[in-house]
Amino acid sequence: MTKLQNFTKGIIKENPVLVLVLGTCPTLATSTNVMSALGMGAATTIVLLCSNVVISALRKTIPDKVRIPCFIVLIAGFVTMVQMLVKAFSPALDEALGIYLPLIVVNCIILGRAEMFAQKNSIVDSAIDGLGMGAGFTLTLVMMGTIREVFGNGTWLGFPIPVLSDNNISILTMAPGGFFVFGLLIAVVNKFSQNKPKKREFGCEGCPSADICHGKNCGEVEADD
Repeated sequence: MTKLQNFTKGIIKENPVLVLVLGTCPTLATSTNVMSALGMGAATTIVLLCSNVVISALRKTIPDKVRIPCFIVLIAGFVTMVQMLVKAFSPALDEALGIYLPLIVVNCIILGRAEMFAQKNSIVDSAIDGLGMGAGFTLTLVMMGTIREVFGNGTWLGFPIPVLSDNNISILTMAPGGFFVFGLLIAVVNKFSQNKPKKREFGCEGCPSADICHGKNCGEVEADD
């Protein structure tokens, strides 16, 4: 896998939200508007990048039996630093994200990349993987936030949109609307995915009933019956 493929896989082929279906809780909760989506995406990407790099650097040092607790401690440290920075420089964003900012610690996207990729690959590849997964997560949040804010509030980044501001669909900013948009995006990705499973054709070889039908396929047996 090239460096470019390593980065882009997190955006399309292995998108953590729409393909791997990870991080659903913060995705639904923080995608009510574009600003919150960008904030959560940026914070998660920073934690992903930092944790992947450090875990990759220490992968030969951390004992295998305690790797998960060590990963969580490292991730928690980076989340704490990000939370302190957000509180200091963007109190409004900190208030908008609420409990979901510190809960990045238990975001399965971050722990999953640490377990599945960072502990098995080099620092550079792990950093690229973290950036790609973060970009895919952020892009998904922004798409959901755009749809929900534009049609749910009639605004984009807080700026009113003519016509839509007076004819919004408020349910899109609520939980049912979040699930609807989430499912819609997953359906679109599945529809246009190039990695569709191939249809398997089964023959008589290995079939426990092969002796009964004398090597005929199922269609011929049904026709004879």
